Amino acid sequence: MLEKNLRYQKTDHLLVIYVNISSRSPTWKGQISAELNEICDEIAWNEEIRVVIVSDIEKKAPSEETDLIQTVSMGSLEEETKFWSLTEPISRLDKPVISAINGDAIGTGLELTLACDIRIASETSCFGLPQIKKGYIPWDGGTQRLARLVGKNKALEMILTGETIDAKEALRIGLVNKVVPKEEVMKVVMKMAKEMASKGPIALRYVKEAIYKGIDMTLEQGLRLEADLYLLIHTSMDRTEGIQAFREKRAPKFEGK
Repeated sequence: MLEKNLRYQKTDHLLVIYVNISSRSPTWKGQISAELNEICDEIAWNEEIRVVIVSDIEKKAPSEETDLIQTVSMGSLEEETKFWSLTEPISRLDKPVISAINGDAIGTGLELTLACDIRIASETSCFGLPQIKKGYIPWDGGTQRLARLVGKNKALEMILTGETIDAKEALRIGLVNKVVPKEEVMKVVMKMAKEMASKGPIALRYVKEAIYKGIDMTLEQGLRLEADLYLLIHTSMDRTEGIQAFREKRAPKFEGK
């Protein structure tokens, strides 16, 4: 796999993907999308990987001018959208994905981090979707995921004005889960990821499924989905191991089976 825009590192049950979205290449988004699709396909079948971390390589956000030029020159946007998407490969992963935000998450950078499940940001990070200032709108999930995360009113304010917010405000509105000093971002993310990876991998996947699917259901339907997944867990070897480890007062050794 070509890794001009991505590099990754596997440690135990964790995989860290470092993404460079500061490229000025005319085809930078398509290149990253292709690489993300390839690595995410590998993650999907690799049972050793239980938690994924997505981090920025560069602290500089891509230019919105580059985004605009690329979008209007793509021809049939409806047909090409999935090909150019950076968020689709990440969002389809059924394993927990943590975003480590070292720099700013502006435009494409914010849409990418919105596709992750948990966001840990630096105290100096800024966030925004400024596409409106160039006469177009977010198209890689920004309008949909931001509204679901922070609510309709705040999403409308951010997107319609195109203004950026700082890390403190992002934490207040629920855009990020934690804000830490820049030098501690990866340390905090790795600690959280390791704690998650020590849990049952089947349970981790089922939690994501219950929450993401259930949020678009009625409460009754969501409760039924939760119950069905809970019953499925009882048929797994991991559930048996969890009970046995509890009785023996030891740490469980989950295998994802």
